[in-house]
Amino acid sequence: MTVRRVVPNIRSEVVQESQEFYGLLGFEEVMNHGWIVTLASPSNPAAQISLMSSDRTAPVTPDMSVEVDDVDAAYEVLRASGAVIVHPLQDEEWRVRRFFVRDPNGRVVNVLSHR
Repeated sequence: MTVRRVVPNIRSEVVQESQEFYGLLGFEEVMNHGWIVTLASPSNPAAQISLMSSDRTAPVTPDMSVEVDDVDAAYEVLRASGAVIVHPLQDEEWRVRRFFVRDPNGRVVNVLSHR
């Protein structure tokens, strides 16, 4: 299994204002679904953050997202380890397959692959 990128998810009740703030640091919008906006560095597109008001299809807002090359393999490894799956493995309408898992410190991690 290969990690492609890691993105911190910042919960914000004022997404537009947060986007403007991070814009001052040089981030630019690369995705906007209304409830989630992803910003990236133009000079280093893998340097990203996501601003979320809440997660549209999950019961909690994840603390971070980890994109892997094989989300099904990641799911099986974590499930077999006894990790707490917070949101089941599923395909989302925005072309990702994902699940949420709780780390030992209680943080929720969105593990995903793009379809």
